[in-house]
Amino acid sequence: MSSFNPLTSILNKKKLEGPNYVDWKHNLDIVLTAEDFKFVMVGECPVKSNEPTDDEIKAYDKWVKTDEMTRCYILASMANMLHHKHNSMTTAYDMNESLKEIFGKQNRASKKKAKKALLTTKMVEGTSIREYVLNMMSLLNDLEVLGTVIDKES
Repeated sequence: MSSFNPLTSILNKKKLEGPNYVDWKHNLDIVLTAEDFKFVMVGECPVKSNEPTDDEIKAYDKWVKTDEMTRCYILASMANMLHHKHNSMTTAYDMNESLKEIFGKQNRASKKKAKKALLTTKMVEGTSIREYVLNMMSLLNDLEVLGTVIDKES
């Protein structure tokens, strides 16, 4: 008996086919955050020493298992043409970097569009503050998903 998993449902709605990279990446980030898997996309596998402690073993095992699950999520949510190239990659990080390289131009154009929307958005008279704030939060989230860092200087 299989159970419905709303997280995999999110990924199945928008399988990565190419032009939808930004939407797919946004959905993948939601799933990885909800599963507490996102750390394997940014960090390296912990190294076990010659005589590892229990904590080192646990950290290593957790990373390996999480990376395996993340790879499965990525592979299951992409078109067959992309699946073939990425199936042999050893880590989710490597897969992510490859996809960034393939779809980098699309990503840059999306960043530019999202930055412009953020900088030019004004509250329309008669609009609720709530709607305006939600719109701004959405734009900031889009920029974060696209890898843009918003700091004091920017």
